[in-house]
Amino acid sequence: MGERFSIIYSEEAMAFLKSLPKKASEKIAYNISKSMIFTDSDLFKKLEGTDIWEFRTQYNGVKYRMLAFWDTEEKTLVIATHGFVKKTQKTPVKEILRAETIRKLYFIEKHKEK
Repeated sequence: MGERFSIIYSEEAMAFLKSLPKKASEKIAYNISKSMIFTDSDLFKKLEGTDIWEFRTQYNGVKYRMLAFWDTEEKTLVIATHGFVKKTQKTPVKEILRAETIRKLYFIEKHKEK
């Protein structure tokens, strides 16, 4: 089975991954690569009422989240905006707003180039 999408990591997403312990970062990368092939809402899920999706990883009792959005205009891409350690049941609104802002800026810049 082929990949359902390609992924692009923002600078902020890369910085988040690099800031984590190596094993946690590797587990996140593994789960993302798995979600590129298989549909599994435990690993990659749309946040209700938004255009933002959440890569979900739990490692050593810590919940890691990386927010992302889709760009299907030319190729099927998922752009990872940033990551954080989830400390509460719900995804913090400020994290969703941050991802939505990055998404808006991405499409503004992309359409300027055309």
